[in-house]
Formats: sequence, C-alpha cells, structure tokens
Amino acid sequence: MNSKHYGRRLPSFQREKNGRYMDRKAFRMKERPISERPYEKCLAGGAQSLTDGELLAVILRNGTRQCSALDLACLLLDKHPAYKGLAGLHHLDYRSLLEIPGIGKVKAIELLCLVELSKRLSRAAKDRMPDFSDPERIADYYMDELRHLETEKVMLLVLNNRYRLIRDVVISTGSSTEAYVSVKDIFLAALRDGAVYIILMHNHPSGDPEPSKEDILLTRRIQEAGDLVGIPLSDHIVIGDHSYVSFRERGII
Repeated sequence: MNSKHYGRRLPSFQREKNGRYMDRKAFRMKERPISERPYEKCLAGGAQSLTDGELLAVILRNGTRQCSALDLACLLLDKHPAYKGLAGLHHLDYRSLLEIPGIGKVKAIELLCLVELSKRLSRAAKDRMPDFSDPERIADYYMDELRHLETEKVMLLVLNNRYRLIRDVVISTGSSTEAYVSVKDIFLAALRDGAVYIILMHNHPSGDPEPSKEDILLTRRIQEAGDLVGIPLSDHIVIGDHSYVSFRERGII
C-alpha cells in the first residue's frame, strides 16, 4: 500500500514467545511526533493538511491494543480488493466492515452514516442549481450518488414547466448488468407528481456509460409513450465513473 497516499504504512507484527501477535509500532498517539498526530496537525494547518488516513483516524477516534486509529484507518482504506482509498468506502457494506479487526457494530454504523453524509453534502452543495435543462450539470448532481453503485439503479426525474426538479423517483434497481423498467410505472409516477417534462437516468456499474441497444429501445418506447400522454421525455442520461452519456446530446432523442 502506498504510504504517501494513506498517511503511513500498515502495521508490522511480530510473534512473541507466548504466541501472541503484538504491533511493534503500536504506541500511544501522544508518544508520536507532533507531525503524526492528526488532532495537533489539524490545529496547526487546518483539516485540509491531513491525509485521507489521518482524517479517517480522527473519525474513528481510537484503534485497538494491536494498532492505533491511524493504522486502523489504513486497513479500512485498503480493505476493498478493487477500489482503494476513499473510493473503497463507498463499496464496503456492514458485513465487510465487521471483518476488519477493531471495527465493531457501532463503528461500522458510524462509517456507513459517514459515507451517506458525504453523498448528501455533495448534493446539498449543488441544490441551488436553477434548472435541469443542462445534461452535464444534471449528471454532476447525481454523479456521487450513482457512480459507486454495484447494481443498476433507474431514476425518474420529474420536472415542472421551467425544468426545475419536482421530485426524483427510484423506478427500479437490478443486477450489475441490467434493471427492469416498467413504462407504466414511469408515467404513473410522472402523472402523480404533476410532471411537465421527465428525464430518465440510470447508472452502469461497469463505469462505461455507453448506451446498450436495450437502453436505446427502452428510451424510444418511453419517448413515444410520453408524446401520447403529453409528458415529453426530455433526456435519458447514463452515468458511468466520472463520465456520462446524454441521449439528447447524442441526438437519439
């Protein structure tokens, strides 16, 4: 693991004569140099001066008898086999968190809430967006919520006559490759919330937002139904990993 990215290396262990494993580097935080104490470092240089591992260590507050909070933070950031660093936290569920020595039920719940809070903070910072007429800004608004998901999630964005968001509705969640979408459910939700326009949005867990043939066929069915009902489909946006495809920008709609 890259110690520069996380803040320090993982703890090294040695076997004592009695068979117990002890961490050679596990000594009290107050005995560390000031530069390695997250609280003092934050006071001196601000929270922005802390590494990802140090920030997480402050949230964890304490470690175990074998490793410090900083060591435990490094273990967390390296837990997921594919996604390393902070991105990996989005892919850890309750059970996988409990597999880490030093993470109990309370800490696991706190970490899950921290990840959810980060998503909501990201969206709250964008809530002053005047309208949903720009595909790039819409994709940016939902990017953090959708790009980390490991299954497909289909959402309906219900808009008023000024393209302002009335409500977003989860229409379907599926597997890592597909999700079932009911055209009937889409327009029942749109009519219930007084939609003037609608936008369909879903993610591709692979990270590649390129639309499939099924995506295009479904979009055209919804577009035809919308024209009949009088609620036009304004766009269909596919979210990838820091990327998106707008059917309107592609000329499919």
